[in-house]
Amino acid sequence: MTRISMQANRRRMLAGAAATAATLAAPAILRAAGGALRVGVLLPRSGFEAGIGQDCQRGADLAPAILKSLGLPDITLMNADTESNVDTARARAEKLIGDGAQLLVGAFDSGQTTAIAQVAEQKGIPFVINIAAAPAITEQGYKFVFRNFPTAPMILGDAFANQKNIFAAIGAAPKSVVFMHVNDTFGTAMAKGIGAVMPKFNMPYTIAEEIAYDPAARDLSVEVAKAKAADADALLVVSRLNDAMLLTRELVKQRWTPQAILSMGPGWYDDQYLKTLGSLADGPISFVPWYDPHKKLTQVLEAALAKADSNVNLNTNHIFTFEALLVAADAYRRAGSTDPKALAAAIRTTNITDNVSIGPGIAFNAKGQNDKVKDGAIQNRGGKLLTLAPKDAANAKPEWPMRSYLSRG
Repeated sequence: MTRISMQANRRRMLAGAAATAATLAAPAILRAAGGALRVGVLLPRSGFEAGIGQDCQRGADLAPAILKSLGLPDITLMNADTESNVDTARARAEKLIGDGAQLLVGAFDSGQTTAIAQVAEQKGIPFVINIAAAPAITEQGYKFVFRNFPTAPMILGDAFANQKNIFAAIGAAPKSVVFMHVNDTFGTAMAKGIGAVMPKFNMPYTIAEEIAYDPAARDLSVEVAKAKAADADALLVVSRLNDAMLLTRELVKQRWTPQAILSMGPGWYDDQYLKTLGSLADGPISFVPWYDPHKKLTQVLEAALAKADSNVNLNTNHIFTFEALLVAADAYRRAGSTDPKALAAAIRTTNITDNVSIGPGIAFNAKGQNDKVKDGAIQNRGGKLLTLAPKDAANAKPEWPMRSYLSRG
């Protein structure tokens, strides 16, 4: 080999080494450009909210294949467990970003979501909220936080409107209710919202008693006894999964079947609730963010879930976790980059009309909130979840009043 060729080879080797070093030194957001978008998915897979967190994970697991079938780019899920704890949620969000997550999704619980939002904003990483209703999250002026889920006042407004539609349809309504709610971030926001929102709807009932309790409680016998003593017609509840099951068992033990259980939160529609309680799960009506069974993408998601597990009903947890990832993939396609500022800019201009949830689609206002998403009214019947309202999304008529627990065997 000649001296000239040796020098040329040496120059090529040095250039290659320099390029490799530059690639390794470059931020993860730049190295991954052109590949799959790395999405950190934060959910409470353990702790007292584990059942719901694991259910949300089902929606996340179904997303990559469906999104690819829609012509959207690949996404890679980086899963993390918040352990149903605010401090853990914050720490796991920081670790995911350190490990190269280019966008975050989560976290079901409003308190944990608030902590993650603070981290995402500080680090400048887009955060798409799947489920969390505390209004303050999108009232901070954040530039990297987006929510495709209604706030507590939105949930309450739709709940009262849908309740009145159902009362009109059945020609009956409770005259009084006991309001029972968890005392966490979500439950407290809902309780505050009732005072502001309920008077606007001229509801046919009054609140005879308000009872707050710890969502991690293992015994709610005293609370149910207090509710029963109020002699109200129905229960108005804001719950989680474990306490919804506890409340039901206490109602059976204390031989009290209200006219209706009107839920404005999770728990009562979850598969674990339906499967664990069997026929005792029938009757409650949940007024919650839901899916439109007539939409094409709903049917695609429902079929994918049935293929993965035929014993699981499509519900809020799957829908909004899936849609959060739909927002992420759609933004990545339009941004053509994993640069966080480019992704955030693309999310701000989201306009998805082919979606799953009730309403005209997914778009965000100046605060990063989808203010067009609507709630539905669903009833547990025979282990299934039937949509009662709004009219355009309904596939069943309400059954009222609830059948006595003592007659169910």
